[in-house]
Amino acid sequence: MAPTIATPISESSDIIDFVVTKGNGVKGLSEMGPKTLPSQYIQPLEERISVNNIMTLESIPIIEMSNWDEPKVSESICDVAKKWCFFQVINHGVPIEVLENVKDATHRFFNLPAEEKRKFSKENSPSNNVGLAQA
Repeated sequence: MAPTIATPISESSDIIDFVVTKGNGVKGLSEMGPKTLPSQYIQPLEERISVNNIMTLESIPIIEMSNWDEPKVSESICDVAKKWCFFQVINHGVPIEVLENVKDATHRFFNLPAEEKRKFSKENSPSNNVGLAQA
């Protein structure tokens, strides 16, 4: 169910309050079915992907993890992360059941109401390393 608000969100401060402070996130904003996008969610033309700046490869980078303690594995991860920001790891030894459980838990968490997710925001986290952040 989409969140309801008394007036349309149009001011930048209203959007930040709704998305970040109240913890509704971009998902909550999209569920409102806005007729137009707030300007901060529109990428400038010069930064948009076009056919002129797409690099083609046969696949995304794949990193073999069976010998994870070898220095070349960590070097590969750093190199690929700098260039691509994402990659696939294979032969990591994590059972598929564990991966499926993580995926299920992620879906359950992000389907929680905003009030529940807000309990896990960076501001409420007991750790500097873990916390929900919204933009």
